[in-house]
Amino acid sequence: MTDFLTSFFKLNERKTTVRTEVMAGITTFLSMAYILFVNPSILAAAGMPEPSVFVATALAAIVATLIMGLYANYPVAQAPGMGMNAFFAYTISGQLGYSFQEALFIIFCSGLIFMLISATRIREQIINAIPSSLKYAVSAGVGLFIAFIGLKGTGIIVANDATTVALGNLADKNALIGLFGIVLTFILVARKVRGDIFIGMVATAIFGMIIGGVNVPTAIVSSIPSLDPIAFKLFDIDIAHMFTSSSFYFVVFSVLFLDFFDTAGTLMGVATRANLLDEEGKLIDGEKALMADATATTFGAMIGTSSVTSYAESVVGVEAGGRTGLTAVVVAIGFALSLFFSPLLSVVTSSVTAAALVVVGSLMMTSLKNVDWDDFADSAASFFTVIFMVLAYSIAEGIAVGFTMYVILKLAQGKGKDVSKIMYVLAILFILHFVFNALHM
Repeated sequence: MTDFLTSFFKLNERKTTVRTEVMAGITTFLSMAYILFVNPSILAAAGMPEPSVFVATALAAIVATLIMGLYANYPVAQAPGMGMNAFFAYTISGQLGYSFQEALFIIFCSGLIFMLISATRIREQIINAIPSSLKYAVSAGVGLFIAFIGLKGTGIIVANDATTVALGNLADKNALIGLFGIVLTFILVARKVRGDIFIGMVATAIFGMIIGGVNVPTAIVSSIPSLDPIAFKLFDIDIAHMFTSSSFYFVVFSVLFLDFFDTAGTLMGVATRANLLDEEGKLIDGEKALMADATATTFGAMIGTSSVTSYAESVVGVEAGGRTGLTAVVVAIGFALSLFFSPLLSVVTSSVTAAALVVVGSLMMTSLKNVDWDDFADSAASFFTVIFMVLAYSIAEGIAVGFTMYVILKLAQGKGKDVSKIMYVLAILFILHFVFNALHM
């Protein structure tokens, strides 16, 4: 079996082992297992039953991640995306008034367009046309973004009306758990302890249970809820009416935009850290990874969940040594087991995963050293990319602002000929995106 896995996933070629890939997969799964509980609670606002969404979330993650691992051979896990689920529940269903069935149909249409773009390799060409400095900036921005998510999720950083954000109450149990995990995990990383991030998360969960901040599981196995209330309900609507709705096309475009560049940013960030870029800075087998992501969104909509996307938390597994699709397969197995052992996952809180996100975020920031700081257009655009990912709380919006500024500044320098045609098209689309958002807020 070991020989087969080594050959199929090209472990020797990517300088990794079965043991390392398994540990990386477990670490990635634990860092993103929260989505199993967060996604149902958010989509409930759109009128969807939480037990059914729990199952849809797990199944979407299983199928999507298996495709990414077995077809693309990438150490990237997929699941319904944070941010996209909020857009689904609070904007598409909430503000615009679409039913959850209609919202799923919108996600489905977006996924089909994704597949078409990926099949024609337009999506890969777009990513490969991005300048190297901006690719490194995206990697660093994703790192800072997930570190911020970790600090915010544990209560170390909180919202503040006067200063926007502020230091939270460090005496709070969740904050204490987060601090314990961050300090311990950083020490383990500094000491180069094998399995540092995974060990840190396990120790943090145990610490959390000791001080009463993490619930001790009361059961091990539970029954699997029915998927019937939401599966394939996207076709139980007046489809002809959908295509005559004035807001339908705007919403599909918005979903397409957010999912496209969230995925692009994540894949570039993960690929950079996993050494999956070739000598020209292009994604190795990028077309397969992109098609895997496009297929995931379409499948997710059919079984009853919001857009499925590649997870930035995949970088946690990469830092643990994951380099191939075997890491993704292990993550998929983790989600499959979660269908039966969901009570045990109650210990994987945002406070427990915070350390992993902060540690990985700090490691990803090193990508900034590769930015061409002597070129003002490159450096300034990289700055905008990174800071807006955090301040706008969106990988996609950070890319939109940074890439648009890159084109503007290159033109201001009189170096417009150095900018690819694709970057000009992207800048125009980003500007249209900002205009659409302004008109519909």
